[in-house]
Amino acid sequence: MRLDGSGIEQLTDDERVNWFAHVSPDGTQVVYISFPAGTLGHPADLDVVIRLLGLGGVGSDVVDLFGGQGTINVPSWAPDSRRFAYVAYPLS
Repeated sequence: MRLDGSGIEQLTDDERVNWFAHVSPDGTQVVYISFPAGTLGHPADLDVVIRLLGLGGVGSDVVDLFGGQGTINVPSWAPDSRRFAYVAYPLS
């Protein structure tokens, strides 16, 4: 969406529940957490996917991990847009 609130556009179109989208500082990528289909709310204890979406809507899975709420719910991009951080919840 534009700064004035116009131009709203959906970025994903799949069966998963996609949340916490964060645009890179240079505006060329979006990272977000993808919950399994049917997920309600923001659980903290299930298998999720961190996805990266580039210009033109081309996306890719970055990592599958055990996580959920708190995995990537704050802006986490490096200032140069080359890296981002996320939190995994190891089981052991």
